[in-house]
Amino acid sequence: MKPVKSVTITDDPQAHEDQHVHAVYDQIASHFSSTRYKPWPIIAKFLSDLPSGWIGLDSGTGNGKYLPLPAHRPGSILTIGLDRSRNLLQIAQHAGSEPGVLVTREVVWGDVLGSCWRSGVFDYAISIATIHHLASHDRRKLAVQHLLQAVSPIHGRMMIYVWAIEQDELSKRSIPASGTNGSDNHPTTGEDVFVPWMMSQHQHTAKGKFKGDTPSSATSKEDAAVAMIAAETPVYNRYYHMFAKCELKQLTIQAAEELGLMVGPQESANTKGCRGVEIIQEGWERSNYYVELRRWVS
Repeated sequence: MKPVKSVTITDDPQAHEDQHVHAVYDQIASHFSSTRYKPWPIIAKFLSDLPSGWIGLDSGTGNGKYLPLPAHRPGSILTIGLDRSRNLLQIAQHAGSEPGVLVTREVVWGDVLGSCWRSGVFDYAISIATIHHLASHDRRKLAVQHLLQAVSPIHGRMMIYVWAIEQDELSKRSIPASGTNGSDNHPTTGEDVFVPWMMSQHQHTAKGKFKGDTPSSATSKEDAAVAMIAAETPVYNRYYHMFAKCELKQLTIQAAEELGLMVGPQESANTKGCRGVEIIQEGWERSNYYVELRRWVS
């Protein structure tokens, strides 16, 4: 179990993210990418169900594992990856390539809070495990608003995933929750934490074995070598805002309403030309909260 620690943000949120998010991912990019290769089923289905010919944005693409999807309809949609980490983008640029067959993806270096797209330019957008790295409520809300603005106001679709305080039994993390609502024992707000990333010791341990030693005589030396490597292995603390139950849904509602969007199905609009966004689905999956949204105009 990874020792997750609560943290109080005392410095500027941007400076906090620069130190505890962006700098960290540039350091661990290669190792991080090697552990992130299996798409979440709900996101894979979301992309599979999109109409052919649509163009979308992966805001915070990381190593680009969603850029080649849907795998059974290659080339049916085009997803452009955006990320702050140049090292991760170098990996994302060739996501899904097979040995001897190099595929080049469309990626852009930029910030999820930047305004580098004209309004409504995309048909869809996804933001997977990204918004939880923003170090204030207002910055997380702004990121959602940028997604809402980036997609078509007529048919744009969005999927957002964030880490949850409620971790499942397979999780390697235990999240300290600071408060509950007293009725169903759910935290009322999210938790700001540091989640440690330790470089793999497996390769170092293999290199640390002493050649020529018999198994019995090498045991103590190997144990000492492993202990020394563990002590010297760098640990990188990544900042996360772990979301509480309903927090992501409320964040998206607030973000939409502040943009002047009606929240609800298109059928509920009572005036012509009303702009809105509908929550198609929202829930919890394997230690994550997610929300799927659809833009509309009456």
